[in-house]
Amino acid sequence: MSLEYEADVPGDVLPGVLSESLHAELVAFRRDLHMHPELGNQEFRTTAAIKERLEQAGLRPRVLATGTGLICDIGLTEGQRPTIPLIALRADIDALPIPDTKTDCPYRSTVPDRAHACGHDVHTSVVLGAGLVLADLHAKGLLTRPVRLLFQPAEEVMPGGALGAIGDGALDEVGRILAVHCDPKVDVGRVGLRHGPITSACDRLEVALDGPGGHTARPHLTTDLVTAAARVAVDVPALIARRVDTRSGLALTWGRIESGHAPNVIPQHAELSGTVRCLDLDAWREAPDIVHAAIDEVATLHRAKSEITYVRGVPPVVNDRESTELLRRSMVARRGLKSVESTQQSLGGEDFSWYLEHVPGALARLGVRTPGDRTSRDLHQGDFDADERAITVGVELFTAAVQLDDQ
Repeated sequence: MSLEYEADVPGDVLPGVLSESLHAELVAFRRDLHMHPELGNQEFRTTAAIKERLEQAGLRPRVLATGTGLICDIGLTEGQRPTIPLIALRADIDALPIPDTKTDCPYRSTVPDRAHACGHDVHTSVVLGAGLVLADLHAKGLLTRPVRLLFQPAEEVMPGGALGAIGDGALDEVGRILAVHCDPKVDVGRVGLRHGPITSACDRLEVALDGPGGHTARPHLTTDLVTAAARVAVDVPALIARRVDTRSGLALTWGRIESGHAPNVIPQHAELSGTVRCLDLDAWREAPDIVHAAIDEVATLHRAKSEITYVRGVPPVVNDRESTELLRRSMVARRGLKSVESTQQSLGGEDFSWYLEHVPGALARLGVRTPGDRTSRDLHQGDFDADERAITVGVELFTAAVQLDDQ
């Protein structure tokens, strides 16, 4: 891998620098996953590929009870209890239900309407590579603490596969957990860090409105559901914005509204659906009650009966200060001071947050943009791709963090 870095990289290089041959293997592994994307809780091929490679390295991975995803400990013999807490490295392994729209790409998805358009194939390759390097360090007597690799399914399935992994013991004996997420707005060779909230809460909302319909010539004899739906769509977000501290960033955005079949018939049913996002953890906990009350008020005003389905998603990812500092020190040790940049809290959701409800940890934004490339790409888009040199950056970040963690 060839990337230029500043001269402030320390002279005493930590063990765990990736070889060219292992980088090439991980790139090939990532491309294979990219060509065969699997949706949440369907990642059987992906799980088998990870398991096989870890077993080749002499490790003993355990598939999760759901049948996809796995856990693998390094530095412990079978049945051994750790004397110090484990540090966990987490990757999500599922893909998205969207088509891969890249052209002239030899490793584009071979599965219709399925794509690794969020970089989970990169995350998986990073944690796999870190595991292989750490296993080698352990064999040489250079690993000073036990490590857990966590390959988690169904991150894209609300409320996230993290809950199932936690229920299956993923955090047992763990004292800290770390993760990276691809960021197409950060150059490869850099990471974005932030202590405190780095993502937002994200919930799903479905609203059904009902009432007696009728002829558009006599709306006074009906519940005008089209108007009621329109007022819910417009007024409820405004009401919500005035019922919480504006700094909490609580926002309701609609993605679907449906009602009626004919221009001269007032329908009896209308539906709306959208997402509720929130920057603040406390406000997120209050959000269902606030949203319910606002919808009921507006619907009642227009004589419509409302039925609300509020699906809890994920809380914000709130990075622990010590874990964020660990990632910063690790990146500086590998790439120098200029390899770390600050990042903003996004309105995206990430189920890594569920782990942080139990143990401290942090998520870093891993740069995957080729320096000088100003092509506008984003996550969850069919043309998403990554500069694969980021795999080595992620591996070396994690292996440094394991060695520098003094927890």
